[in-house]
Amino acid sequence: MNKKVLISGGVLGILAVLIGAFAAHGLKSIISIEAIQSFETGVRYQMYHALLLLYVGGSSMLSLKVKKTIFYLVIVGILCFSGSIYGLATNTLSGFDFKTIAFITPIGGLFLVGAWIAMIIGFFKFKNFKMN
Repeated sequence: MNKKVLISGGVLGILAVLIGAFAAHGLKSIISIEAIQSFETGVRYQMYHALLLLYVGGSSMLSLKVKKTIFYLVIVGILCFSGSIYGLATNTLSGFDFKTIAFITPIGGLFLVGAWIAMIIGFFKFKNFKMN
C-alpha cells in the first residue's frame, strides 16, 4: 500500500505541475482572469494533497487501514474537487456544461477534509503517540 500511495502522490504532483503550466501558458489568453484564478485553486489543492499522500505513504505512525482510507479519500476528493474546478474554469471551451455538475466541487472538498480527519484520528490511535 505504501508504494501505491507514494507513486500516486508523485503522479498527482507531476500532473499538478503540468496542469498548472498549461493553465499559465495555454489558457491565459483564452479564459478570463477569474477562471484562471479558479483553475489555479484546483491545481493548488491537487498539489497539497499530492504532498499529503507522499507524507502518508512514508509515515510509520499510521496503520495500513488508515493509509488506505486516506488514499481513497484523497483520490476521490481530487477527482471531484480539482476535476470539477478544471471543468468549470474552462466551461466556455467545452461542449459540456460543467455548471450542471458544480455540486461535485464541495463534495470533493468534503472528501479532502475527511482525509485530513482520518490522518488526525490515525495519529491519536498510534500507540507511541504522546501529547506533552
